[in-house]
Amino acid sequence: MSAVFAIIRRDLLLAMRRKSEVLTALFFFIIVVSLFPLGIGPEPALLRKIAPGILWVAALLATMLGLARLFAPDHADGTLEQMVLSPTPLGLLIAGKIAAHWITTGLPLVLLAPVLGIQFDLDSGAQGILVVSLLLGTPLLSLIGAIGAALTLGLRGGGVLLSLLVLPLYVPTLIFGAGAVEAYISGTGAGGHLSLLAALLVLGGFFAPWATTAALRIALE
Repeated sequence: MSAVFAIIRRDLLLAMRRKSEVLTALFFFIIVVSLFPLGIGPEPALLRKIAPGILWVAALLATMLGLARLFAPDHADGTLEQMVLSPTPLGLLIAGKIAAHWITTGLPLVLLAPVLGIQFDLDSGAQGILVVSLLLGTPLLSLIGAIGAALTLGLRGGGVLLSLLVLPLYVPTLIFGAGAVEAYISGTGAGGHLSLLAALLVLGGFFAPWATTAALRIALE
């Protein structure tokens, strides 16, 4: 596990040296979410109704901004080949890279979401459900996105292909994540949606590193 933590630490240090890439996704999330209340106007009932979908779609798109760079720099400088030749199982190293990607892209969105939710007149309970759904859902977005990033590694126009690959796979996460907040607001309870999100996260955490590893080995051949 020391190698996994070393990978996480390395990727976090590199992210801090390229702060513009991290801040781009963060500001994209803030701007996209903030534009809707300004365009729709001060209608609290309507804003509360559309808030879950807008916040989740914005988080999904912001997460995608960094996917193309998840493996590309390591592929360009030869680090990825060294990871393949390492005695440490490649799946563990890939899991570390995915964790670092979530820390730099997903976690800031989770922390900002309650603040942005105030613009949509969400109460504290709805904001809490929103945070929980994002905590369960954003790691799943990184796990699924890593598979797409590995499959498109080194391809010309890979960014467009990456979007076409992962967006359909993001749909269940989007439905259950936004649905949890909508269910809470409507009074039907968010437990079912959050349970399904947690189940998807467990499945993704088990299968995604393995699938990503297989895709990377194919890309490097």
